[in-house]
Amino acid sequence: MTEIKCIGCGSILQTENKNAEGYIPQSGLNKEEPICQRCYRLRHYNEVQDLEVDSGDFLTMLNSLYETDSLIVKVIDIFDFEGSVIPSFNRIVGDKKVLAVINKIDLLPRSMNTSRLVERAKKMLKDEGITANDTIAISALKGQNLDALLDKISSMSEGKDVYIVGTTNVGKSTLINKLLEDNTGLKNVITTSNVPGTTLGMIDIPLGDSQTMYDTPGIVVDSQISHFVKSDDLKYVSPGKEIKAKTFQLNEEQTLFIGNLGRIDYLTGGQNSFSVYCNHHLTIHRTKLDNAEDFYLKHYDGLLTPPNIDEPFLSENYDEHLINVDAMSDVLISGLAFISIAKDAKVKVRVPKGVNVSVRPTIFKGVQ
Repeated sequence: MTEIKCIGCGSILQTENKNAEGYIPQSGLNKEEPICQRCYRLRHYNEVQDLEVDSGDFLTMLNSLYETDSLIVKVIDIFDFEGSVIPSFNRIVGDKKVLAVINKIDLLPRSMNTSRLVERAKKMLKDEGITANDTIAISALKGQNLDALLDKISSMSEGKDVYIVGTTNVGKSTLINKLLEDNTGLKNVITTSNVPGTTLGMIDIPLGDSQTMYDTPGIVVDSQISHFVKSDDLKYVSPGKEIKAKTFQLNEEQTLFIGNLGRIDYLTGGQNSFSVYCNHHLTIHRTKLDNAEDFYLKHYDGLLTPPNIDEPFLSENYDEHLINVDAMSDVLISGLAFISIAKDAKVKVRVPKGVNVSVRPTIFKGVQ
C-alpha cells in the first residue's frame, strides 16, 4: 500500500489509532490534499490535540532538538509530578535554557500559597535531577498566570524558537490552545514538520516573523496510572476541578482503598487522620486490614468503581511500598492521589505494577 503523508505536518496518514501520529478518518483519505485530524483541528478550530508517542520515539525526537538553539518549556502536572518527569531530560536538552511550567494549580485548594508551591516544585525538580532556569505555576485550563508565562517565554527565548515538551496528560495542548486563543488570534494556521530527522507529528506555530513555537507529542511514561485505565474512564481518575480532602480517622491494622487502583495499609502510629486528595469520582473505602484482600477481590469491579478495570491489579499485578512517613510529608501515588497523614506513621502502599509511589514534603499543611 502506498504511504500518504499529511500535507500539514508530514506524518504518514493512518486510520486506525486516533491517539497516534497521522490519524485521519477514512473519508479524509479521498481528499485531494489529505490532512491529519490534528492539523485539521489546528487549522480550522485553532485547537492543538495531544498526540501520544512511546518513550523511545520521543527521546529520538528530543535528541534532534539538541542541535537547535532554542528555549525548552517543560510542562509539569502538579497532580502527577512523578509522571511528568522525562527520563534523561537534562542530558538531552544540553545547555539550553529551560522554563519549568507547573500546570493545573486550579486543582489545588484555593487557599494554597502559590509562592510556597513554586518553591516546593523547585525542590522536587532538583530531587529529580532536572535543572530549570526559572519556574512558574499556572493553570492552562483557567488561564491563570498566562500573561506572566508569556513574559517569561519572551525574555528567556530572546527571539529564539520555543519547544513545548511534556508527558501525556500534563495539559500541554490545553496550554498551547489557550495561548493561541488569548494572544495570537491565528486562523488557518499552516502546520509543518521542520525539525530534521523527525516524523513524529511535531507542529510549529508562528510567534512572529522570525520566531516559532513548536508543539511536541506527549511522551508516554510507564509509571502513569493512565496505563491501567480505559481512555473513556480517565475522567474518573484525573481531576478536572479543585480537589478537596476526604478525611478518615484510622486505627492501626486498617486499610484505605482509593478506588480500585490504590491501597494503603496503616500499620503503626496509633489513632491517626488520613486526608486523601483525589478525583471526587473515586470511592474511598475503609476496611480492616485482615479483610482487605477478600474485600478487594469481591468489589474491585463493583463497589470500588469507577474506573472499570479488566483485572484486579491490586491482587494479581501489583507493587508494594513500605513507607515511614512523618507529619510534614505526603505520600504520592502518581496520577491517582496525594495522602496527607496527621502524625508520623508506618504504611504499606499497594499500586498496579510500575506505578510510582513517593514521599515528598507536604504542600497541604495549613490548608483546610
